[in-house]
Order: sequence, then structure tokens, then C-alpha cells
Amino acid sequence: MKSLIITKEQENQTIYKFIRKYFSNAPLSFIEKLFRIKDVKVNKKRVNKDYVIKENDLLEIYVTDNQLLDFNKPKPLNETKQKPNIIYEDENILICNKPSGLLVHGDNLEKRITLTNIVLSYLSSKGEYNPSINNGFTPGPAHRIDRNTSGLVIFGKNIKALQELEDLFKNRDSMHKSYYALVCGKINKKGTIDKPLYKDEEKGIVSIRSIDKGGKSALTTYELVEYLGNYSLVNVNILTGRTHQIRVHMASINHPLVGDSKYGNFQVNREFNKLYQYQNQFLHAYKMKFDNIVGTLSYLSNREFIAPMNEKEKKIIASLRKSSYEKH
Repeated sequence: MKSLIITKEQENQTIYKFIRKYFSNAPLSFIEKLFRIKDVKVNKKRVNKDYVIKENDLLEIYVTDNQLLDFNKPKPLNETKQKPNIIYEDENILICNKPSGLLVHGDNLEKRITLTNIVLSYLSSKGEYNPSINNGFTPGPAHRIDRNTSGLVIFGKNIKALQELEDLFKNRDSMHKSYYALVCGKINKKGTIDKPLYKDEEKGIVSIRSIDKGGKSALTTYELVEYLGNYSLVNVNILTGRTHQIRVHMASINHPLVGDSKYGNFQVNREFNKLYQYQNQFLHAYKMKFDNIVGTLSYLSNREFIAPMNEKEKKIIASLRKSSYEKH
């Protein structure tokens, strides 16, 4: 039997979710069986899977020593000496400016360095995370942005902070993210795109599709920042968080993102690659703003965080601006 006392860092999650993370190498069938045969107790009482654990709860799990050794192994950390580009950090959260070309979070097959690897290595070097211990919680990102999108990503450093952040991103009524996008053509000065999106999981492609045929509601607003010759720099806000939402929505109104390899204008992409050696979609999550929020992160109320574009994108904007002025 394994006995442990729930810490402040572990509380406020369901017992089922905690045990799945604590026995991270166990098959799901093993976790399900623990609850089915009532081999999980809290404070000497058997509990259901939806019990929310609290600090100082006594948790008892009836497993053998061999099962404990096999299933409670920390996931290996692909450590790196790279440092995250930190915009803001405190005891609860870390906000960084992700470069394009870097995944936020890899899957089991992902062997490359990810932003999460970089952040966990950084926290490990500070003594705020111990990768050799699996205690049922690992700091992690509250959301994702595409590999080839740059900009703000926020991590929760403890369970309460991460849960509150995930709720904020899910509900989207108390926090707002803004993007800079360089799109083809001269766009209207402002607009709203309200088109449901459908993701083909096998192909990884998103398309416009009505809700009655499987699409999910998606709402995007945009406002012109600057005309740059045959291109437009726009400020984009998403009121829903669908995969590839900005990329598909802008392409649907015939203003695809420059550099977008899936939904873009491939001739324009070739020209930008030739002129600027630029191969990513030109999309940067530059601002994150919080309204009045409650809970552990209430101190973030009415604050905003800004991530500057990288130098390459700044130079492209400057070059397009110069060319536009010279033509006029």
C-alpha cells in the first residue's frame, strides 16, 4: 500500500486525475480497476473518482511495491540549456515570448526540444521543479499556439494557478489575446468573421463547415494597423479558441496570412522566402489582457502583457513600408 499526504501544490483536483498523473506509466485499465475494486481511500474512507482532494488529505492506494516502482516513474525531461524569453514571472505563473518554429508541448513521439522542455529545465535549474520526482503535478502551459506562430504563452507553476488559467482560456470572458498578422491584399479597415470551423484530425486540416455538419462556432475580429503596399498588417482578436482559427478565417475572406504553408498564397510565400528567407506564417501573439478575475490570480486583474515581434519580422515590416512609400 502507498500512503501519502496531499500537499498544497497537489490539492484542488479530482482524485482520479491525480492518480492518473501519479501513476503516469500505468495503463488506463489499471487506474480504472483501482476505483472499481475500491482500492483508493481518502482519510480512511473509500471515495469516488470525482472526489476533489484537499491539502492534508491522507491518501491510501492499495498497490504492490512492484506496481509502485513500475508505474510511479517520472517522465524523463529532455533538458536544455536554452532559456525561455521571459516577459513576466512570479510564484504562480510564467509568461514567455515563444519564437516561431518551436512546439509548445510535444507528444510521446516528439523528440525535439519544446517550449515546455525549456521552461521545465529553467524551473529545475532554479530548484522550483524536480524532474526526478513524480508527485502528481508538473508545471505546464495553459494553452497552445501553433509551432510556426510566435508570441505569448503562459505557464502555471502550481495546480491552482494552472487550473485558473485553463478556465480563463476556456471561457474567454475575462482574458483577451491579440495577434499581429500580415495578410495578402488590402483588407477592409475592420471586420468580423463568424464562420464555424471543422478540424480533420487525420489530415490536420481545418475548414469552414456548418455546425449541423460537425463545425464548431468560431468568431474572429480584426482591425487594420497599416497598409504595406499589396499587404495589410492587422490586429486580430479571437473570441473562440479553435485550431488554426485566424489562418483559416483570414484565408476565407481572401486575405491569407503571408507565409502560411497550409492555407496561404503559395506564390506570395515563395516570393517572401526568396526575398527574406521567411517560411513561417506571419502571426504573432503580441498581447494578453486580463479583466477583473478572482481566485489565486486575482492580482492579474486589469493587467496586460506585451511581447515584441522578433527582429526578422520587424525588418520585413520596415522593408514593405519603405517600398510602399517609394512607390508613392
